[in-house]
Amino acid sequence: EVQLQASGGGLVQPGGSLSLSCVASGSTFDEYAIGWFRQAPGKEREGVSCISSSGGRTYYAASVKGRFTISRDNAKNTVSLLMNSLKPEDTAVYYCAANVYCSVKSGSVVFHDMEYWGKGTLVTVSS
Repeated sequence: EVQLQASGGGLVQPGGSLSLSCVASGSTFDEYAIGWFRQAPGKEREGVSCISSSGGRTYYAASVKGRFTISRDNAKNTVSLLMNSLKPEDTAVYYCAANVYCSVKSGSVVFHDMEYWGKGTLVTVSS
């Protein structure tokens, strides 16, 4: 079992930036592909980004591509999501998930499976 904790959320103005972190327990972190998904009140869960276990492959939803960057530091058991040029529609609770199987279909990141996830962090984009 692996435990995940997302952090780094907060209140930011449109056009601003935030960096989210996902810290995982255990020594097998580097074996897992990691994904970020988000959920706004009253809306369906939306896949945001995925990164392979090695970091060699990344995937982004069309809505965030070019603005968000996912990266990982396996030595620190950490995956980051740098969010630039934030928009009000980015407001949501952001979660990270481990051991995911991701693909991009019609501009959407699809999580076919995810084994672990933790509590999310709230990002609010408002002036």
